Amino acid sequence: MEMTLVGLRVLREVAERGTFTAAAQALGYTQSAVSRQMAALEEATGARLFDRYPGGVRLTGSGRALLRRAVVALDALEAADRELRGAEEVERGSVRLGFFPTAGAVIVPRALAMLHQEHPHIQVTTREGTTPSLVRALRAGTLDLAVLSSRPPHRSPDTDEPPLSVEPLLEVHLAVAVSVGGAFAERGSVSVEEIAGAPWIAGPGSADEPLLGVWPGLPGRSEVRHTARDWLTKLHLVAAGVGITTATPALLPVVPPGVRFVPVEGAPEEVRRVSLVRVPGPPNAPTQALAHALRREAADLADLADLAD
Repeated sequence: MEMTLVGLRVLREVAERGTFTAAAQALGYTQSAVSRQMAALEEATGARLFDRYPGGVRLTGSGRALLRRAVVALDALEAADRELRGAEEVERGSVRLGFFPTAGAVIVPRALAMLHQEHPHIQVTTREGTTPSLVRALRAGTLDLAVLSSRPPHRSPDTDEPPLSVEPLLEVHLAVAVSVGGAFAERGSVSVEEIAGAPWIAGPGSADEPLLGVWPGLPGRSEVRHTARDWLTKLHLVAAGVGITTATPALLPVVPPGVRFVPVEGAPEEVRRVSLVRVPGPPNAPTQALAHALRREAADLADLADLAD
């Protein structure tokens, strides 16, 4: 039995999605069809490609090695197809970017505007996602760059080989966003004890990432009164005076009126690092141009955060 292009495409999708079910939905296949393709690929290679566990699947060392080669082959075939069809993308270039939710409020749109001004023919496609999902997409070759956030000790977002290229762009200190009409508005800082009993506005937690918007490590169980995935929605709810949330000065350019950032005392300093992540190897020209725009926007935001401090 030989490896097939269909099998390699399914392999890439399963590696990115993390489950046979999600890969089947993305491809428009049945789950059994995906299972058959992966079984055939394992038979053709003579190696186990996935470790199965209750939450999904993870590539083995053999699976990661095959995926690296499969991504190169599939990308080459797709590029050949575009060239044969005369697609302008070959000459003009394209880049695929993933980012964590807060980055979509400021750094990504501003960097894209800068890129469009300087390189109007570069086509960028974007997607928002969690760190695990974006890392899987980088490994699967369906993203070229990802803007990710991390907290100390700022380890690599995965342990697979070869190691991802991780370039720090920006470091910011976490603060609490409060209403200018609320109890904390005139304070120079707030204590852990005070905010522990406050009503919170947070994003729904998931298996991939914890609850976002509540100060880390608070004693007891925090009261999450409002949930929202979008950070601007959270900040507008803060402005309405219905609760508080965590935020960083990187959001200052889009903070609605009626919101103030206050530092927290009596707790370890919470630092968030924003990094540009990609698979190792020389990036193409469009990817380099987008990375340059992201670096410049990050530098501008760092200056703004320093002024806020």
